[in-house]
Amino acid sequence: MISGLYLGELVRLILLKMAKAGLLFGGEKSSALHVKGKIETRHVAAMEKYKEGLANTREILTDLGLEPSEADCVAVQHVCTIVSFRSANLCAAALAAILTRLRENKKLVRLRTTVGMDGTLYKIHPQYPKRLHKVVRKLVPNCDVRFLLSESGSTKGAAMVTAVASRVQAQRKQIDKVLALFRLTREQLVGVRDKMRVELEYGLKRDTHPLATVKMLPTYVCGMPDGTEKGKFLALDLGGTNFRVLLVKIRSGRRSVRMYNKIFAIPLEIMQGTGEELFDHIVQCIADFLDYMGLKGAQLPLGFTFSFPCRQASIDKGTLIEWTKGFKATDCEGEDVVDMLREAIKRRNEFDLDIVAVVNDTVGTMMTCGYEDRNCEVGLIAGTGSNMCYMEEMRNIELVEGDEGKMCINTEWGGFGDNGCLDDIRTQYDKEVDEGSLNPGKQRYEKMTSGMYLGEIVRQILIDLTKQGLLFRGQISERLRTRGIFETKFLSQIESDRLALLQVRRILQQLGLDSTCEDSIVVKEVCGAVSRRAAELYGAGLAAVVEKRREDQGFEHLKITVGVDGTLYKLHPQ
Repeated sequence: MISGLYLGELVRLILLKMAKAGLLFGGEKSSALHVKGKIETRHVAAMEKYKEGLANTREILTDLGLEPSEADCVAVQHVCTIVSFRSANLCAAALAAILTRLRENKKLVRLRTTVGMDGTLYKIHPQYPKRLHKVVRKLVPNCDVRFLLSESGSTKGAAMVTAVASRVQAQRKQIDKVLALFRLTREQLVGVRDKMRVELEYGLKRDTHPLATVKMLPTYVCGMPDGTEKGKFLALDLGGTNFRVLLVKIRSGRRSVRMYNKIFAIPLEIMQGTGEELFDHIVQCIADFLDYMGLKGAQLPLGFTFSFPCRQASIDKGTLIEWTKGFKATDCEGEDVVDMLREAIKRRNEFDLDIVAVVNDTVGTMMTCGYEDRNCEVGLIAGTGSNMCYMEEMRNIELVEGDEGKMCINTEWGGFGDNGCLDDIRTQYDKEVDEGSLNPGKQRYEKMTSGMYLGEIVRQILIDLTKQGLLFRGQISERLRTRGIFETKFLSQIESDRLALLQVRRILQQLGLDSTCEDSIVVKEVCGAVSRRAAELYGAGLAAVVEKRREDQGFEHLKITVGVDGTLYKLHPQ
């Protein structure tokens, strides 16, 4: 309907039909008029020329064995105009649709662009360019379009494509070189597993414990749920930017648990203020929850999930070793967090609670899953932070008296690698994230695996690729320079199989990053490389623990359940 290959043939078929109807050439039809391809698009162009068009028409028709009158020549010219005009209109409509999409993709009120033009129809037809330009501008009034005729045709374009392809190939190699840093070989993962195993043993032994990067803290939790538990209990969960208060009702014998909970935010100024302010805020949240549940004045046993490294002397005493995950509240490290909670409750003087246990979130996860599955002996957190606990044989725990039975060990494995044993797999981006954190040089394994840091690793990679001119047209926006802009939730969204590249671009635009489709592909690959490495490092660490449990129990094959919690594990699609 629009290309030069067919316009002449369309004209021939129309003339033949009109001649048969007696509307042209006195009803006479020459044998040449019946031959396909006898009228070419160059003939159409010649017949539509301004001055010599009428003479050209008579000459072309005569060559076809026809004897046209003056009226016949005018009519044939009119047919040519209709056919070529329709072609220009249809071409303009399609081009207008593309220009509109370009404008919308760029979120512009008005688009300024150039359309490169080539082709015999556009070049030789006297009216075609003017008609095309006019209709395009009419259909897209919010686009300023310049039409540029290619002087060298498509041959030069092929050379340009080759040059661009070579540049893209070189850029691809640079991108792959960066992504390769995050691809761990089987040998490297086995090495991580073996190093983790060494650190586990160091943490359990009295002589090497002080220097161990994996703290292996006894929790004094020595048994798993057996289904006979019952009653109402209050639970607190502090481990990230949100604080949760729960009422838990357990019915004996039926393994029935009902939970009611409320989530409270912990503002940054509280996280990094004083210890007194932090625990007063926690008690305020407890008071709000008790009031919300109609339990004001009730005395309930309370369990405190405190997801930071603590040294425990008993199940209800936990001395904070150091803050992690962005917390920096003063006057807390080296203090018993249970005592600090009790003092805050006394200061408020509204209610009293019986604080029975302080546990790490990994322990809470293991116990929760152990209530459903007797084979659960490991608790893993893959969320804002990274940690793991497991049931260890008492005979292996030199920090606690006694050899009988088992005790849950809170590994605090986030510090794995703080002695430099992971330096062979740490990248420049890991080092930049570490140096910019609140605790440089500490929690290195956690900074390579946990949700709090993965987005920041991605941001550092994107900055480097942009500096190399491989992303975002080489322009580093102020937003991209902003620490913490690339939250792990965006990483999870971008990696979703359900998201098309256009949606990935929208997410990047929300972050103030103006991206092309090519940029979106690279960003998705970067997110995949960072999260894949995190999962593999989790797996290597977990393998060390599971293998230790198998050997300690003398089994050839161990059947074990790992209880898992954490936003990274729950929300990340891969």
